[in-house]
Amino acid sequence: MKNFVIPAVLAGLMASSAGFAAPLPASIKDKGELVVAIMPNYPPMDFKDPATNTLTGLDYDLGNALAERLGVKIKWQETGFEQMINALTTDRVDMVLSGMTDTAERQASVTFVDYFTSGPQFYTLQKNKDTNEITDLCSKKVGTSRRTTFPAEIAEFSKAHCEAAGKPAIVVIGTEGSADARAQLRQSRIDAAMQGSETLSYLKTQEKDMYKTVGQPISVQFSGMGLSKKKPGLSEAVKDALQSMIDDGSYQAILKKWDLEIGAIKTVTINAGK
Repeated sequence: MKNFVIPAVLAGLMASSAGFAAPLPASIKDKGELVVAIMPNYPPMDFKDPATNTLTGLDYDLGNALAERLGVKIKWQETGFEQMINALTTDRVDMVLSGMTDTAERQASVTFVDYFTSGPQFYTLQKNKDTNEITDLCSKKVGTSRRTTFPAEIAEFSKAHCEAAGKPAIVVIGTEGSADARAQLRQSRIDAAMQGSETLSYLKTQEKDMYKTVGQPISVQFSGMGLSKKKPGLSEAVKDALQSMIDDGSYQAILKKWDLEIGAIKTVTINAGK
C-alpha cells in the first residue's frame, strides 16, 4: 500500500468544529477522549502496517479525524470482534469502529451511525475458468466467515437463483474468518469464497493474478459506527460531526486515500441497516 498524505488544507478542515451542532455528552467531554474498539484484521478497513506494525486503514483514519473534529483524543482498543458489542454495552468502550455491518439484529443492542456502504461479493481463483457468473456457483462449495451475515445471505441467494431454477444449492462452508476462507480456496478445499466488496480490490493488489470477482455484490449493506443506546447524545454528536466532514470534503479525501470512494455516502443516517 502506498503511503499517502492528506493535504494540509483538508487536515485543517478536519480540525474545524464548524458545521455541526450537537454537543458531546459531558461524560465524554470531561474525560477528553473516546475509547474505540477496533480489530485490525480486515484490510483496507482495519489492519496493521506490515512495515511498522501500527494501526492503519480507512476506519483508523476516519476515527482519528472524527475525534479531532469532536475536540477529543482517541484511544484505540484492540478487541475481538465477538466481544465488541458487549464491550460497548458494558461501557468498556465508547464506540466500535471496525467495519461492523449495521443489521436489524445488532440494532437491538447498539445504535449505528452509518458511514459507508458495501456488499457481500463472491470471488474465486483466476485459474477456475468454469466460474465466471454467479450462477456458475450452484452446487459448488463457497466459504465465508461464520461471524458475519454472509452465510445466511448466500443461502438465501442460492434459494432464489439456484434451487428456484432447478439447480443444486450452493454448499455454504462457515470459516473462522476471511483469511481462513482464502486459505481453503487456495488449497482447493472450497470452490469460491465471499467477503465484503470493500476488501476485494485491496486483496487483488496484495496477491496479484490470484483472485477474480464473480458478479456484483448480492446486496447493499451499511457499515456503522456502533454506539451505546444509553448515550443518544454521543450518537447525535458523532452523526453531526461526520456530516460536517462529508459537507466539507474531508470524508471523501479519506475514502480516496484507500480507493474506496465507491462506498461513500452523502447523508449520514442512524440505524439504516436492514
